Amino acid sequence: MALLQNLRVRAIAAAVLAMVASIGIWLWVTAGRESTDDAQIDAHVTQIAARVGGTVQAVYVDDNRRVDAGTTLVEIDPRDYQVAVEKARAALADAEAAAAAAQSGVPITTQSATSNLTSARGSVEQATSAVASAQKQVEAAHARVASAQAKLREQEATSAKAARDVERLRGLLAKDEISQQQFDAASAAADAARAAADSARAQVTEAEAGVLMSESALAQARAGHQQADAVLRAALTAPDQVKQISARAAAADAQAKQAKATLDQAELNMQYATIKAPVAGIVSRKSVEVGQVVQAGQPLMAIIPLENVWVTANFKETQLQNMRPGQRATIKVDAYGGKSFAGKVDSIAAATGARFSMLPPENATGNYVKVVQRIPVKIVLDAGQDPDRQLRPGMSVEPTVYTK
Repeated sequence: MALLQNLRVRAIAAAVLAMVASIGIWLWVTAGRESTDDAQIDAHVTQIAARVGGTVQAVYVDDNRRVDAGTTLVEIDPRDYQVAVEKARAALADAEAAAAAAQSGVPITTQSATSNLTSARGSVEQATSAVASAQKQVEAAHARVASAQAKLREQEATSAKAARDVERLRGLLAKDEISQQQFDAASAAADAARAAADSARAQVTEAEAGVLMSESALAQARAGHQQADAVLRAALTAPDQVKQISARAAAADAQAKQAKATLDQAELNMQYATIKAPVAGIVSRKSVEVGQVVQAGQPLMAIIPLENVWVTANFKETQLQNMRPGQRATIKVDAYGGKSFAGKVDSIAAATGARFSMLPPENATGNYVKVVQRIPVKIVLDAGQDPDRQLRPGMSVEPTVYTK
């Protein structure tokens, strides 16, 4: 009886020792590693959308088919865009011709304006000289008039004195106090004085006519000077004319560039009518069919490049104490019966997943309950781990990171 009791005690002690040893071994084995079942496969998803609208005339791919980069996926009826290209080309040709004509007018206008300015300045100088000459002629004519008038006054005085002498001698002749010869001589002198006065009067009239002629010439010279000034003022606008024609040429050149940009856009739109795969991968979620009218920006399908997949593992924040980029990891995939893939930690997210949610938590509201947060960790596969491209985005996996 006592022996049986001793055996039971020994059995219980052995079981306890075995359990303690098992727990110790498990703790030793699992020390330096962190695991989580909140993880899945991720990959780039390239959304394919129409860049121009139109009627789909051909679809060359189907769901779950692999395509290479540059493969034609969809063709949209390009006829409307071809017409736009031809129209843009015609507009460009017209704009380039207008720009060439405007550019050719710049040197012509510059040369003509310079020539007109030089000619106008010469005309002004000539008109100024003509006005000065006419002014001198007017002054000379006035001087001649003054001289003729002075001579006329002198001759009139002489004629008046001679006439008075004749009248005095006439009375003396009647009294026979002078001879007839003396009287005739006085009469002849009086006649000569009247003739000289008449001649001086004619010279005054001639001099006054000269004044009128010289003043008319001066008026004409001044009118010519005013006209030359007007031409010069017009010619002085030559820089503005050159600027104006240069601005027109620049505007025409800008219109040509705008027409070129319109043509480039039209050609791009025609190219966009053929939709090609930007990357190699598997076609998914195809939603386009022949005859369908699509709009610019409308999603047509998605391409997933399976050559570059990774694991997004949401570890608890309490598991990240010793986790660093570059640490070794193993990934067990549920879809393949827990098949293991080798990889390493690539990076740790800059914030928790909750922080990026549509309604991130606000802990300052007063009702605060501490919740262990999860932070995404990116784990990349080692080269050659998935040669058959078996991994698909969204698959559930269980990664283990070896932190020691």
